[in-house]
Amino acid sequence: MTRRRGRARGRNIHGILLLDKPVGMTSNAALQTVKRLYRARKAGHTGNLDPMASGLLPICMGEATKMSAFLLDADKRYQGVCKLGVRTSTADAEGEVVETRPVVGIDEARVREVLASFTGRIDQIPPMHSAIKHKGQPLYKLAHQGLEIERAPRTVEIYELNLVRFDGDELEIDVHCSKGTYIRTLAEDIGEALGCGAHLSSLRRTLAGPFRIEDSVALAELQHLAEDGDPGPLDALLLPMEAALTEWPALDLTENTAYYLRQGQPVLVPRAPTSGWVRLFAGEHCFIGVGQILDDGRVAPRRLVESAPPEGRRARP
Repeated sequence: MTRRRGRARGRNIHGILLLDKPVGMTSNAALQTVKRLYRARKAGHTGNLDPMASGLLPICMGEATKMSAFLLDADKRYQGVCKLGVRTSTADAEGEVVETRPVVGIDEARVREVLASFTGRIDQIPPMHSAIKHKGQPLYKLAHQGLEIERAPRTVEIYELNLVRFDGDELEIDVHCSKGTYIRTLAEDIGEALGCGAHLSSLRRTLAGPFRIEDSVALAELQHLAEDGDPGPLDALLLPMEAALTEWPALDLTENTAYYLRQGQPVLVPRAPTSGWVRLFAGEHCFIGVGQILDDGRVAPRRLVESAPPEGRRARP
């Protein structure tokens, strides 16, 4: 008996949703909820937020998932609260308390001095409760077994580290940082530098690449918009896939050069930049992917997408 192959389920929809993830939900659970509300065939998020964290979680749908790697590499911004005097097993509020120390002799001047010492390129030792793998196993799974593995330090960059509030045993900080920065680890290290220990008690992501929390939408609002079954209001919230790359130069291609690029061949484009990454358009507003300038000045295709009209708001200036 021959089984009939089922067709892929869901709408073939393309775009980026800026979700304000609520506290208490994993990033994957948020992704799956959004995917269900949109009835999207394909979707992926662009950088994990812990369940205790809230804030900006860009979700890519359809062909926009091909742009997700660039958002993973993008700089981020967070607002976090450090609880002084208490260290936990996970360096955040979800872990067990492992040490308490008095918070004495610390004033705002000392706090600002310590924060300044963490600005710039710094080394961090990734926490055991992280998704980094050791011999194929995520560290957090080993941590749950009571194991601790030696981890090599990683270099990250803190562009800005501002004090928002200092209130006795709490510090609220605003952090603009490179990819791979663990704010939990930063909070713990700040506590050690202050001599009292600390853990991260709350966290909110406010920026990811070109996207800002002010432009995001709450999950409850999405659920409300989805109630009547009309996808139009949901689709209107989507950004076109090239919105992730608005800082890159845009190149308008002729029909001929677009054809050869789609065949995987580098092409010469008049007035193209001399180096770096570029957005590629075939005709007005028809985004076809991204390319990179070669040493000889030609534009090489790097990640091409199927041409699709943007579902919601425009990105290109």
